[in-house]
Amino acid sequence: MTAGSSVTVHIDAPPEQVYDLVADVTRMGEWSPECVRCEWKDGPPGTVGATFRGHNKQSFFKWSTTAKVIAAERGQEFAFATQSGDKDSTVWRYRFVAADGGTDVTESYEAVYVPAYIRWAEKYVIRNRPSQLEQGMRTTLEKVKAVAEAT
Repeated sequence: MTAGSSVTVHIDAPPEQVYDLVADVTRMGEWSPECVRCEWKDGPPGTVGATFRGHNKQSFFKWSTTAKVIAAERGQEFAFATQSGDKDSTVWRYRFVAADGGTDVTESYEAVYVPAYIRWAEKYVIRNRPSQLEQGMRTTLEKVKAVAEAT
């Protein structure tokens, strides 16, 4: 997996409205082409330290991960780190900046720790993973945009 990447999309809605959509991880299955669903596990939903379980599907692969919220500033930033054992694995971050009467929202990921089995799978089984992730981020943000601009 590459170290990371980001995608920015302009949404004609206020930062707080866009933040509320993204920070409700139970809706992530509506936006993401890879995440099927999420549910909160521990802690107050959407707050720093809260955890949730995400269920993903890519081609014929299915997997679940636990994630921990690491930033939750309404209208500014929402971020979480997927966990591999007791280590942060991938940090997913959404930043919201007021611009042109709406919001420039940037979704990014940073691979912090990549277990050997994932490195193996990305080398031999899952091809073009960085491109898949970038396209997935763009798709996610475009779907959030459609919902935010429709309300």
